[in-house]
Amino acid sequence: MSTITKNSQLLFLYDAKMSNPNGDMDNENKPRMDYDTSTNLVSDVRIKRFIRDYFESNLKESIFVTSDAKNSKERGVQLQTENKTHKDLIDVRLFGAVFAESGANSHLTGPVQFDWSYSLNPVTLVDSSTITSSFSSGEGVGKDFRVNYSLLAASGTINAQAAKDTNMSVVDQKIFDEAVVKAMPLNPTRSKRLNPRLYLRIELNDDSHTLKDLREYLKISYEDKDKELDSFQVRFISQVKLDITALITYLESKKHLISKILWWKDDQIQITNWQDLATKFTGKMEEIKIDIEKQNN
Repeated sequence: MSTITKNSQLLFLYDAKMSNPNGDMDNENKPRMDYDTSTNLVSDVRIKRFIRDYFESNLKESIFVTSDAKNSKERGVQLQTENKTHKDLIDVRLFGAVFAESGANSHLTGPVQFDWSYSLNPVTLVDSSTITSSFSSGEGVGKDFRVNYSLLAASGTINAQAAKDTNMSVVDQKIFDEAVVKAMPLNPTRSKRLNPRLYLRIELNDDSHTLKDLREYLKISYEDKDKELDSFQVRFISQVKLDITALITYLESKKHLISKILWWKDDQIQITNWQDLATKFTGKMEEIKIDIEKQNN
């Protein structure tokens, strides 16, 4: 399979309603927050975990970071037994890995990297409720922390130079595009029910250029039944409008660097000037056709 030769810039929007998108184990497992700005945060590790779970559970692909091994050294032994190398595993080809061989640590830097996600709207927490779990040894008691509503934005990159080291292929990239959209709805937990809303992969012409963080060019407003809404009152995606005017202006200024724009958009998200993007990049827009309601059956 041919290795990718072009860099990409990623933008991924998803939301959480009455959920805990990423609990902070150092703070009672509360949703990760920047309390000074009421901003909800999700680590890059959490995003990659969703995608890895999709590879393993839904595509039945072998992965490196799996619960079937207690650490990287044990996983390395398993691979030797299976007569596989690290690069035979899709999560290593995408995200890289740190592994132990012959008593020494080594690593591969992954071509796919995410920044931490942050909410575009100010977020409030649901008043915590006490939950119980019954075990044969007795009853466990804990707190259940969730956000009311959070529209989160993740930024990422795909580095074609790093792909040469991990052998990330064009096929891997296509599988990754689908995984970003499918992973969250296909792998829900009791506290994590997240919905993908928008995915853009801006593929550049070569491996020597990159773009800025596309989240900086997004603007949102809030309204309900044509009435302006206070940002802290938002509870549904239908109450949010996304303005990408500045994003279109920025991308148009870099049009000479852009090979194509691959996109997937949920039908519930309101983007006021989506058609302007399609018009200005006629011939370069490529839809990623995924029906969330018809996942891998």
